[in-house]
Amino acid sequence: MRTRTPLSRLSLAWLAALLAAPAPAAAAVLKATLITPADDARMERSRIERAYLGHPGGALAEGLELAVDEARFELEAAGAEVALASAPAASVDAARAAAVAAEKNGAAVLLTDLPAEWTLAVADAVKLPVLNLSDASDRLRQQDCRARLFHLIPSERMRSDALAQTLVSRKWSKLLLLVGSSAQDASRAATAQASIKRYGLQLVGSKPFKLSADPRERDLANPLLLTAGSSYDAVWVVDSDGEFARTLPYRTVLPRPVVGDGGLVALAWHAQFERYGAPQVARRFAKAAKRPMTAHDWAAWMAGKTLTAVAIAAPKGSNGAWAQALAKSALDGSKGTGLSFRAWDGQLRQPMLLTDGQGVISQAPAEGLLHPRNVLDTLGADAPEKLCPNAR
Repeated sequence: MRTRTPLSRLSLAWLAALLAAPAPAAAAVLKATLITPADDARMERSRIERAYLGHPGGALAEGLELAVDEARFELEAAGAEVALASAPAASVDAARAAAVAAEKNGAAVLLTDLPAEWTLAVADAVKLPVLNLSDASDRLRQQDCRARLFHLIPSERMRSDALAQTLVSRKWSKLLLLVGSSAQDASRAATAQASIKRYGLQLVGSKPFKLSADPRERDLANPLLLTAGSSYDAVWVVDSDGEFARTLPYRTVLPRPVVGDGGLVALAWHAQFERYGAPQVARRFAKAAKRPMTAHDWAAWMAGKTLTAVAIAAPKGSNGAWAQALAKSALDGSKGTGLSFRAWDGQLRQPMLLTDGQGVISQAPAEGLLHPRNVLDTLGADAPEKLCPNAR
């Protein structure tokens, strides 16, 4: 007849074994700090209410936090942890000081929602990877690049290449270019012309426009005067502010489509994208943030996914291991293909969405386009075009 060990003996034996076993090594906490402008003109109520395509719609921390929250079970299973902090900065010097303070406090990665000069100041002040969430300036990927600077938001060249590919696919080859009066508009117009040349489109004319409250300058923003006197298949408008571009469609002399910053716009994301699990992402964000998910929110969400992927890949740290894992990250952005960072400029390669604001019309790279290595590299500066002296 079998004898049974009393339950108390089993419990005591189990407890003794548990106490004798070596404790598992504690996971390192990946700390990340988001640096934002203290007084952000982009967040003014009037601008947010207008919902300009390609402009932020709210605080980027919301997309970042959503991605980390979505990965909590994977993080727990891997014994990893991500801790987020934020630091507002009122000037470029304050942004630099915030970066230094975050590094001293143990941050492993910095994230920036800052202008280009501020972003460079942050990257130069620390020895940490810096994730750029919002500035699309090509110079950050080219002549002013940094080896530890990564970009989640598409570059201006990626946006203009996506538009040029779409125009080629539609056989809208003759273009009239309208350019705003700011220095940013001039730089972006040069980028648009580079894409127009790259894809063999024809520029039939380029005209400046200016929005002004001065009655004597009213004609400088008159769509009928600006679009008269030329034959074109489409009007490409460069308007970083957005006010003129949104009023241009259906007001041109010829009944032609408008592209660029109004009409058909190339973006990283639109809340009405309906493929590859995108509706679920958009719904989760809308539930959490109480507003539609913009391209900037998607970039912040991807930054959060990058942080969690890095933490899971190297749950015990150190900062060096996390930095190596970041550069090699393969990410899912709900766009139908794997995303990764380019070695020559730190840009996240990704498909672009072409939208009129109501829905997604098409995607880029355009169907049928070929590339010897990765077709996503037809968007933006390819490896042979790199100007980055600090390429990895």
